[in-house]
Amino acid sequence: MALVVNPQACPQNHRCPMLRVCPVGAITQDGFGLPVIDEEKCIECGKCAMICPMKAVTSKN
Repeated sequence: MALVVNPQACPQNHRCPMLRVCPVGAITQDGFGLPVIDEEKCIECGKCAMICPMKAVTSKN
């Protein structure tokens, strides 16, 4: 199970708070664009999902 950012739920108008909580640096963001979670790096700890104010992180089956 991988975690992904739902573009419809993410406002993409700010620096994403998920960047600072990911313990393995699996999340990147270009400017104020949609944050991207690298499936290869992600350890699925769920910290990004917990801190996302818009609840835009979902599971990809």
